[in-house]
This record gives sequence, C-alpha cells and structure tokens, in this order.
Amino acid sequence: MNDSTNNLAVTLFSEILVVDQLARANVDRVLPKGMELSHFSVLNHLAHAGGERTPAQLAKTFHLTRGAMTNTLGKLEWAGWVHIRPDWDDARRKLVSISPAGLQARDAALAAMTPVISGLVNKVGAAKVRAVLPILRELRQQLSEADD
Repeated sequence: MNDSTNNLAVTLFSEILVVDQLARANVDRVLPKGMELSHFSVLNHLAHAGGERTPAQLAKTFHLTRGAMTNTLGKLEWAGWVHIRPDWDDARRKLVSISPAGLQARDAALAAMTPVISGLVNKVGAAKVRAVLPILRELRQQLSEADD
C-alpha cells in the first residue's frame, strides 16, 4: 500500500471510531435507568432471534469473550430481563431467553433511542444515510471475515 492509501485507511477508521464513541454517548444518555448499551444490544438480539441462545452463541455473535458475555448476562438476569436455565439435554450448557420484562425494557430503550437516531438521520439526510449503508455493511463483513 502507498502512503495515500494508508492515510485514507487511518482517516476512515479514525472517523468510524469517533462516530462510534459519540453515538454511544448520545444513546447512553437516553437509555432507561440501569440499562447499558451492551444490555440493549443483547435484549434486542434476543427479541429478534426468537427462541433461546447459549451464552457461547451470544458471545460469538457480539465478538466477546465468554466471560464478558457471562458478566452481561448476569446483570440482565439480576434485572429480570432474561431467563437463564440449564439445557436439559446437556447439563454443561445454559440457555438464555428474553423475559417479558426484558421485552418491555428493550421497547422502552428503543422508544428513547429512536428520536436521537432519527434526528441524526434527518440532519444528515436520508439519501446520504442510504448511500453510506452499503459501504458500512461491506466494511462490517470484511472485518467479520477477518475475525474468522
């Protein structure tokens, strides 16, 4: 790679990292009391996934260690937002599902986040957001493949 490509790559990832940090800070401010963005992410995934997941599956989905996922799941269980039960077919495994309270918490978080996110899309412009989405998806896919 030449210097121009290297500079472009550094600039791109610098912008992505700053956007990530600012987006998280803006969303964190409106999340329901006691909820972190990582909690919302797991609840949202479980709400869409339908059915149960193992902690290992969730850790892989979020590119986290099993220990980090176990910590997050412990907090979600303590809040009453997920149910964790033994796998009756394999006692070494556990299964996680979202609880009715977890669905309500996820819906409340989504309702609080939506105006923040929609406001940003309105300011930037829907056409620009639509134009950048395929590029962001491709970057995500390339980074995900690099992990495998």
